[in-house]
Amino acid sequence: MIIDIGYLATCAEGGLQSDIHPIRDAAVAFEDGRIVWVGAMDALPDRYRVLRQTSAHGKTLIPGLVDCHTHLAFGGWRADEFGMRIEGKGYLDIAAAGGGIRKTMRQTREADSEALLSHCQTYLKKYLALGVTAVECKTGYGLSKEAELKILRVYQKLRLEGPIDIVSTLLAAHIIPSDENCNRDCYIKMIVEELIPQVAKEQLAEFNDVFVEEGAYTYDEAVNILEAGLGFGLLPKLHVDQLSDGRGGELAARMGAISADHLEFTSQAGIEAMAKASVTGVCLPFASLYLNQPPMKARSFIDAGVEVAVATDFNPGSAPSQDLPLALMLACTMSRMTPAEALKGATLIAAKAIRRGAEYGSIEIGKRANFAELDAPDIDHWLYHFQPESCVRTWIDGDVVFTRP
Repeated sequence: MIIDIGYLATCAEGGLQSDIHPIRDAAVAFEDGRIVWVGAMDALPDRYRVLRQTSAHGKTLIPGLVDCHTHLAFGGWRADEFGMRIEGKGYLDIAAAGGGIRKTMRQTREADSEALLSHCQTYLKKYLALGVTAVECKTGYGLSKEAELKILRVYQKLRLEGPIDIVSTLLAAHIIPSDENCNRDCYIKMIVEELIPQVAKEQLAEFNDVFVEEGAYTYDEAVNILEAGLGFGLLPKLHVDQLSDGRGGELAARMGAISADHLEFTSQAGIEAMAKASVTGVCLPFASLYLNQPPMKARSFIDAGVEVAVATDFNPGSAPSQDLPLALMLACTMSRMTPAEALKGATLIAAKAIRRGAEYGSIEIGKRANFAELDAPDIDHWLYHFQPESCVRTWIDGDVVFTRP
């Protein structure tokens, strides 16, 4: 049991995205890794007072954070592109010069499974220090049947290792790899007829994602790939409307996507279609920041009834940071989300974006005892006075998995 919680943000279901249902002077009781009671300290039932107690010393407790959009496994970095962007080179310009996703593809193909596993383990430890307890991990840098399966099998090993919950997504349709032995039609056919069936057979992923954009995949190609995935039980996700309005919101609604991510240029019609179809929008402020693009207009989505998650898009090119709390602060300043909306976007709503909302994402009876303890008086102060080491303890399934020295 955690007692002496100065401010508890339960982020429970119900109400608006801004309703995080806080409790002052609170306690949380848990047994066998599951929450059994939550409320004010002075209302704690006697039967729970016998549980072993640890004090939060008046600090803030939130649900364990969930990063619902990352590209965790990749080889190499692309620091050279940072200066190129500052000099005015665009995303498509860098890709045309041999940089961008294809550069990371080459580096990722060259890395063996052990190197990729070690890379992921390093950053998962960093995630624990940030209060992150679950991470969605996409492929997308292998861009061949063998390399995409290699990445997914690395994620499978990480899932078995724990303690962070790993949720895998197939993003073979990131870009066309431009292999001289296999053209565009050949590569899409491989995804549909070979890769997706193999991923389903080995149960390596839950979701099937497509990047719909100039230089990537068309609307119709995305429909083809996503329908193929649905035939094998892989649920749709989408990278859409990042650099232009490609009717991504409408596509996400049509396909019943779990989430549509980026959304910087989504039209009002797309927003309304997502709201009607209950598609979660995912705000990725690092990508907007690094690419010097207009940020997602989260206010328009929330006002229209779309739940908006916040994630890092951690990758070596357009979002080279796994600092989810920093992404939350940027979601506030760039996309005009309130601190409460941003927090719920990286807890309960992010958990929903990976179909884990019934398991974690809020501090409610029956859910897993996943928490982050923050050295801040409340959520507004935490994101307003941003400090990089504000998480002092991280809990997963009732066990402390990180303590700041």
